[in-house]
Amino acid sequence: MPERFLSQAALAELAGIPAVSRWVTNRGQRIHVLDYGGDLPPAVFIAGITSPAVTLDFVVRRVRDQVRPIVVDLRGRGLSDDGVLHSLESHADDLNAVIGGLKLDRPLMVGHSMGAGIVAFLAAASADAARGSILVDPPLSGPRSGPYPTPLAVFETQLDEAYAGTTAQRVAEHWPRWPVAEQRLRALWLSSCGREAVAATHRSFESVEFAPIWQSLDARTSLIYGEESAVVSGEAVGRLALQNPSPAIVKVAGSGHMVFWDSPEGGLAALRDETARLLSAETSTMPKGTI
Repeated sequence: MPERFLSQAALAELAGIPAVSRWVTNRGQRIHVLDYGGDLPPAVFIAGITSPAVTLDFVVRRVRDQVRPIVVDLRGRGLSDDGVLHSLESHADDLNAVIGGLKLDRPLMVGHSMGAGIVAFLAAASADAARGSILVDPPLSGPRSGPYPTPLAVFETQLDEAYAGTTAQRVAEHWPRWPVAEQRLRALWLSSCGREAVAATHRSFESVEFAPIWQSLDARTSLIYGEESAVVSGEAVGRLALQNPSPAIVKVAGSGHMVFWDSPEGGLAALRDETARLLSAETSTMPKGTI
């Protein structure tokens, strides 16, 4: 069975996206991004474990009047190279390379799920990497915090279906709440995600603790989470607020972990609000920790 490929139908979807493909090379790995252009402040977006850059198109279109979106295909996904390392640190290094390679001046960073973990890692490690960070339902699992709620086998099953040629109808069985257009897009692009990249990333969910990263973040950070998320529970949010009261915390009512897909209007409204807040806020003088 072939692994990691893109059909002509998938590539044809790029023709309808108002963005330009660009590549940045980091340590020999070519990282692909979709650059939506414009003169507004840049914002770098990173999606989750099995979500190539193109799957965030419906999200970033809603903030193009606020920012210049740049959406990253993480290594092993979309049009980026496979890569060998898939640790949180390696992905954060790619993100930093994109910021430097495209000469982005202190962009806003926005990540969902795995992408949120990557954004948080870089924000905590580098005080000057960005003007602000929006973390959307990041993984809170880890050696002391328990396993990630979705087992690796679930992702592997969906990858097997994608490599064999899945359909929007089959995707809908896994993700019934999603808009039909996003179910169709996932059916076309999931096959671009590499099996080892997904497996290694899933391992990182359970080998890295989020709490030390979170405690190093400041008021230039927003956490957006789904009210019904199994990844970021209400109880966990309470602990995060006690551990570090500086970041803003925003709940999206009626949403699960896949915030923008589960509740597009509520999720996108929260994103717009937090984007506006961070863009308008004065640069914080709060000292930032390192990890």
